[in-house]
Parts: sequence; C-alpha cells; structure tokens
Amino acid sequence: MRTGSVRPVSTQPRFRMRAMAALAAIGAVAVSGCGTDVDDITVGAGKGWPAAYHDGRNGGATSVTGSRKVALNWSRPVGGPIEKPVTIGPEGQLFLTTRTPSGCAILSFQMLTGRKRFCNQLGPNAISSPSVVDAATNVYVGDDGAVNAFNYLGQPRWRTPVAGVPVSMQFTGDGKLLTVTQTGQVDVLDRQTGHREVSTVQLLGEPDYLEYPDLTRPAAGQGLDDCSTGGPQCAVANISAVDTKSGRFFLTLWRPGKPTSALVALRYHDNRVEQEWSADMLTEGSGTSPTLSADGGTVYVGDNTNRLIAIDATNGHTKWVQPLEFAPRGGISVSAGGLIIPAGDEGYLLALRDTGDAPELVWERKDLALRGSPVQTGGDTGYTAAAIGDGLNLITFDTETGATIDSDVLPGAKGTTTGTSIGAEGDVILATRIGEVFAFKPEK
Repeated sequence: MRTGSVRPVSTQPRFRMRAMAALAAIGAVAVSGCGTDVDDITVGAGKGWPAAYHDGRNGGATSVTGSRKVALNWSRPVGGPIEKPVTIGPEGQLFLTTRTPSGCAILSFQMLTGRKRFCNQLGPNAISSPSVVDAATNVYVGDDGAVNAFNYLGQPRWRTPVAGVPVSMQFTGDGKLLTVTQTGQVDVLDRQTGHREVSTVQLLGEPDYLEYPDLTRPAAGQGLDDCSTGGPQCAVANISAVDTKSGRFFLTLWRPGKPTSALVALRYHDNRVEQEWSADMLTEGSGTSPTLSADGGTVYVGDNTNRLIAIDATNGHTKWVQPLEFAPRGGISVSAGGLIIPAGDEGYLLALRDTGDAPELVWERKDLALRGSPVQTGGDTGYTAAAIGDGLNLITFDTETGATIDSDVLPGAKGTTTGTSIGAEGDVILATRIGEVFAFKPEK
C-alpha cells in the first residue's frame, strides 16, 4: 500500500497528459501482471541515473557535463537507514529503498524541492535491493521473495515471486528486466507484465526434494548480512554488469564449500540464460560490483585481499592484478576513456588507466578518505564523498589530475554514503547510510 500524498511536480500540459494516461492505465494494469504485450518504452543509460551505478555496465560515469561548482539545494532524513545508491528518472524523480517503523520501503522525491512523491510499503528486506528506472519513470525494485514494478505515481503495476531478495536489478539489451537474488536465482522478466521470459536459472543448483523430502524453503533474507562485504553466506552479493550488445552479464558467486568466490559470466540470448565461464579468483570474497569497460572487452572487480583485477570478458582469463591499500567496495567508476577510479570506505581517492597488460597509476590523493563511490562526468569532473574533520564533504575533483575543485559540507552527515548519483541537469545526489539524502545543484 502507499502512504503519504501524491504531489505533482508541474502543471504543464505534458504532465497532465502523462497523468491522464497513467489513470487510464489503472484499469488495464493490475498487480497480477495484466497489461499490453507491446513494449515501446526505451531503457538504458539515457538521462538521469537509472541504475545504482548509472548503466548496465556499472560504469559509474555519465556524459552529462558536471558543474565545477555546486551548492546544497536541500537535505532531508527518510526515517530509516539506506543501503543502496539513489536512482534518478529521466525527469528528475528520485527513488531509494529503506526500512522504517511504518513499513515504508520504497521512497520517491522531487529533484527540485525534495518533496515526497510517494512512500510504499514492501517487505523489510527491500532495503537490500537496488532500484532501476526506465524512460517512462516506471521503477522496479525487489523485496522479500518478489520483484515489484510501480509507475511514477507509486501505483503498483505487477509483482513476480522469486526465491530470496533481488540484490541485482538491471536492464537487458532488448529491454527486459534482469534480476538476481542473493540466493542465486536469475530471472529475465517482461517490464510490462512481470512474466518470465526464460526459464529461471538457479546458480547453486535445484534442491533435490526426493533425497531430502523434508527440505524447507529458507527465509527470503537469509545471508543478506554477509552481502555488504561479499561473505560466504551471501551467494550473490553484488550488482551484475551487463553487456547489452552481446547479452553477457557478469556477477560474483560464492558457491557453498568453496574457499573463494568466483566471477561468473552468463549470457542471455535465444530465449535462454546459460553460463559461459566461471573463474574462482576472488580471495575472501568480493564486496565490489563488476564493471565493464566501455568496449565490453574487460571486466574489473575487486576482492577482500585488497586487489583490483582486470579480466578478459570473453574467456575469464586474468589480464592484470593491481594491489591496493584498501578493500574495494561498491562500484568502480570506469569512464569511456578508460580512467578507473575504485571505491572503498576505508580507502582513498586514486585513478588508474588500463594499458592492456598492466594498470598505470594516473594520480592518487591519500589525503582524501573515501566515504562513498566516486563518479565521473563530462568535462573532466568527478564527485565523491570524503571524510573532512568529523563530518562529510562532497568533493568536486578534476578527473585528469585529481585536484580538488570544490568542497561542500554535508551538514550534520556522519558515517558513509551509499553512492553518488548525477541528474540530467548536473544535480548531484548522495544518501548517507544512517538515512539522510543531500541534493546539490549546479551553480551557473
């Protein structure tokens, strides 16, 4: 159910037309998944920040030209903790997941004012699921045992049962929804109806009920506590990277009994999902979502022994390994030009460039302690949260040199942030793990 009121952001004719279309669709689209079979809604990077790390490849970089001077526009608490980065629709609508005493699990805010658009109740473990947004500002999010779809007003469109909690949500090259739960269930869903497009894949294998007739289904949230660091109780801990051209997608997988976790390549094509290769290489697990290079030829991932690893996307062979002074966490920002900036709340800001056989250190800033995921924008501008004194600042930096361009306080912020998101007009959005959202706007 939805709590709070729905407040339109505009009274322009385009909004009224969209609202009328949405109201007309209510009778045709129900929670059970009824709806048109025609998919004419585009997906992908587009405008805004539609996925946790911007796009299917988890690039953490956008072509939007970043402002070199920003100012705090608004901030507000959400009433509960936040685990995943904020996503932003093409018209600037914000989405995040949380866990509140009232059961509010997915929240939406207006970019310009911070006013709440809607707040919907879902299962308590929706906080561990990222959201993705398509070009019509339909939002998709997981919770305990299901994938959910809502329109931009927060009205439910459909709900599809799954085993576990979807910790990875992405779009495929043909506009379907690719979800993976922490228990290793992979599904490809139709965005209009929620219907499965291919047979479900269980990465850990199907349970044998003949041999174990009393086997019970585990709780939906089992193992989620291990996901933030990629521990062994969380089979799939990170967000998949998707090559929308080839259909390959890459995820980290810790199989039971294995001493290390693996980077696994699967491919969605010809109405099926199949594994292409698996490489047991992530020592002590991984809390880093894989990132694809812009050409799709290389996958970058980190592990818990402080290594950044480059892997050939076609065969799983290691290209190079770069030791770091911290364990990578969250996303790895990789620009179209090949500049690599890892994240890690115990680390510092640095940039590498892939030369093919080895990485090259471009610059490093050991004086800037990371407290979130750096991102890159057009105009050689980057943003990240850093610890300054007892609090947090948004640091605007030059991606070519690492030099600080601007530093803005996040008033009252403590701890770390879940990530950094960029709007279509260059707005910068951060959320702290303790549950406050900060919105910065470009200064002209």
